[in-house]
Amino acid sequence: MVYDSVETAPREELREIQDERLRATVENAYENVDYYREELDERGITPDDIDGVDDIGKLPFTTKEDFRDEYPTGLFARDMSDVIRIHASSGTTGKPKIVGYTQDDLDVWSQAVARCLVAAGVTADDIVQNAYGYGLFTGGLGLHQGIEEIDATVIPIGGGNTQRQVELLDDLGSDVLTCTPSYSLYLAEVAEEMGTDVHDLPVRLILFGAEPCTDPMRYEIEERLGVKGVDIYGLSEIVGPGVSIECIEAQNGLHIWEDLFYPEVVDPRTGEPVEEGEEGELVLTTLAKDAVPVLRYRTGDLTTLDYDTCECGRTAVRMDNVTGRADDLLIVRGVNFYPSEVEDVVLEFDEVAPHYRIDLHREGNLDTVELTVELVEGFEGAIDDLHGRIGTRLKNVLGFTPDDLNLVPYGDIARQETGKIQRVYDHRGQ
Repeated sequence: MVYDSVETAPREELREIQDERLRATVENAYENVDYYREELDERGITPDDIDGVDDIGKLPFTTKEDFRDEYPTGLFARDMSDVIRIHASSGTTGKPKIVGYTQDDLDVWSQAVARCLVAAGVTADDIVQNAYGYGLFTGGLGLHQGIEEIDATVIPIGGGNTQRQVELLDDLGSDVLTCTPSYSLYLAEVAEEMGTDVHDLPVRLILFGAEPCTDPMRYEIEERLGVKGVDIYGLSEIVGPGVSIECIEAQNGLHIWEDLFYPEVVDPRTGEPVEEGEEGELVLTTLAKDAVPVLRYRTGDLTTLDYDTCECGRTAVRMDNVTGRADDLLIVRGVNFYPSEVEDVVLEFDEVAPHYRIDLHREGNLDTVELTVELVEGFEGAIDDLHGRIGTRLKNVLGFTPDDLNLVPYGDIARQETGKIQRVYDHRGQ
């Protein structure tokens, strides 16, 4: 079942839509955004030089630094009188990235999220408990309007208040929960502390996003809560949640709605396109954004693209689950690795929980890595044996063993009540 027939359109038809919308997007950006006009003029490019997506390489990249440099509304193509909503990124490393929406933008966003929900198996008969934060963060309101678009029932509880979340899942018979992957596991912990068997809750499906989720963590969520877990992807600079999602039929990559967001994958070092199927940095161009058209946004997310038609019948390209971020690369004593690689190893072991933290220190001129991992509840095995097996596996995968590997009782690592979980603490500049 699809929400919009374009999801299964022949790729030739999809390309025609993309070409037409890219031309309109470039014209909008050139005519109404000083930043883009200056960038294109510097390259000797005008909208007339862009016939379609084959010419997309002529356009400049946009980065998160550009959003911050143009703060607050320098990338807006519409006056504030035409903008009816403002959202922003979290702004954890400086000024937040401000985005605006016209009514047309909100309509497109609602339809994109509606496609995601239907692809995930959500129906108009479902009750959806939306545990994403409401406010400037796009997650809460973005999912909310899509849920209403498909005529499902939405419970706008937002993030936090976890005991109440558990009660409402049970009392209102919620079929679907939307939240971050780490929060779903935290909710399971709280439920157990309350004496509630999470497998008795009516929820059958969790739509998780807003932070990377490896396959081992997905399996942990599904087993822990007795649900099906589906990954949804989006980012504030492009629209919010709704850029792509796994289909419930295959769950073999996330379908990107290419008529709305044109994807590329480039080498994160050079910016040059990579071969189809090769991993690189995801770059997105909006094709139906009115207030803030975005050209070739470097997401920082590492993934691959698969253009084969999915078994669900959708022709929209599939991106692989994000394996990490180009700017999350950790370099320790000349060895490069991503936190997701550590997570993959940790979750190979049934004796440990999916909770860990990485602390980076500098002693003199030497970088050191401290890895702390929680044991499962009621662990009764041999710590030394488990310590050795995890250390050996980490060395085989990462090429080195952490200087300190701490296996701690379940619950020792501090939990966050809401939002994204922090896995890496870099103390080297302190």
